[in-house]
Amino acid sequence: MTLWIVLGVIALITAALALFVIVVYNGFISMKNNIDKAWSNIDVLLKQRFDELPKLIKVCEGYMQHEQRTLEAVIKARSQVTTAAGEGQKIQAQNMLTDALRSLFMVVERYPELKADKAFRALQSRITELEDQIADRREFFNDAVNLYNIRLAQFPDVLVARLFNFARRTLWQIDPAHRADVQVSFQAPSA
Repeated sequence: MTLWIVLGVIALITAALALFVIVVYNGFISMKNNIDKAWSNIDVLLKQRFDELPKLIKVCEGYMQHEQRTLEAVIKARSQVTTAAGEGQKIQAQNMLTDALRSLFMVVERYPELKADKAFRALQSRITELEDQIADRREFFNDAVNLYNIRLAQFPDVLVARLFNFARRTLWQIDPAHRADVQVSFQAPSA
């Protein structure tokens, strides 16, 4: 009789342990898929921005013949986006593209006729709107990655994570240069 009780207790403990592993594993799978979904949502917007850039470059080329380096930087950054492999490289390439676009929009300030161009204004507005949406999606992505990484490190979930080789994910990080204060000058440029 005591053998049946011992076997029953062992079976109960085994079932509870198996249930625990299943629940934690399914939680990690859900979080991992949420991260992938968040990345995919960013990717949709990045693709839209990527598709709009040739139109913007074409409009700018006619006006900005002396600013070829700026246009080439946008084109080069766009091409690096297509060749980036892995999450880290993709993030780095997208950050380069964001930098190149900022530079382009700063240079545009020197071309009043370009700023007045209807096609340019529409494209600039569209890309600015996309940039805002991308920033929002990056925040959602980082929230999902952060929750996942925290749970990977928490006990007892860490035991299941190691058992099934769940790995940390990388947060979307900006270039450290973007953290520097922007220098604003209200003086007219000297001639």
